[in-house]
Amino acid sequence: MIINNEILTGLTTLIRKEIKRFLRIWVQTLVPPAVTMSLYFVIFGSLIGPRIGSMDGLDYIQFMIPGLIMMAVITNSYANVVSSFYAVKFQKSIEELLISPMPNWTILLGFVMGGVCRGVIIGFIVFGVSLFFYPAFSVVNPGLTVTVLLLTTILFSLMGFLNAVFADSFDDISVIPTFVLTPLIYLGGVFYSINILPEFWRNISMGNPMLYVVNTFREGMLGVSDVSIPFALSMIVFFIILLGSLSLYLLHKGTGIRQ
Repeated sequence: MIINNEILTGLTTLIRKEIKRFLRIWVQTLVPPAVTMSLYFVIFGSLIGPRIGSMDGLDYIQFMIPGLIMMAVITNSYANVVSSFYAVKFQKSIEELLISPMPNWTILLGFVMGGVCRGVIIGFIVFGVSLFFYPAFSVVNPGLTVTVLLLTTILFSLMGFLNAVFADSFDDISVIPTFVLTPLIYLGGVFYSINILPEFWRNISMGNPMLYVVNTFREGMLGVSDVSIPFALSMIVFFIILLGSLSLYLLHKGTGIRQ
């Protein structure tokens, strides 16, 4: 694959545009997750946590930190791409990208990188907030932690892109986050270990893809997990390839764009 200067310039311009888009309104994009997570730490960590005690041999607030970081990362990387790509569809500015010399893969990569950047920044912001409530926190495996963080932002940025492709109104871009993502995240082991569940519900939980994302990240940060890490990583990579290929196919076909 040959990348000429025109393609590289278009890609970097699109990425800068996507990053500037959410940084320009940082009060709406970066501050709310910090405030929301602070409330979670106060209520579940400081007030309810001491009554719960330990979880998997860890202080409850410590156990909860990776899950809250991942919850913020998932929702923000997803929201960034779904809102941004639907906006260019709604404003008809997507046509300018389609007639430009930029290949479809650069268009997809530009929007996904915007979601990745926002997700990573939010992850570090929430981690910083967590240190205020639990200063003794230390990351066990930084390499695995960063790898899972990047893979997760890519995966959910692609999901946000697909949602935007099929969305016909602003209401459509809020349906999936509200009725699908949020329940799966809350039931994906953010606030508890599935080992405390009865066997039937534990088996049901194993079918929740969020469980693997949250627990792989928790393994990197704390060294504890309820799932197989190699299997979880392989599934994340598999879905990135699957959703990336589907996104490129829909872009090439013009689904939801050229009608």
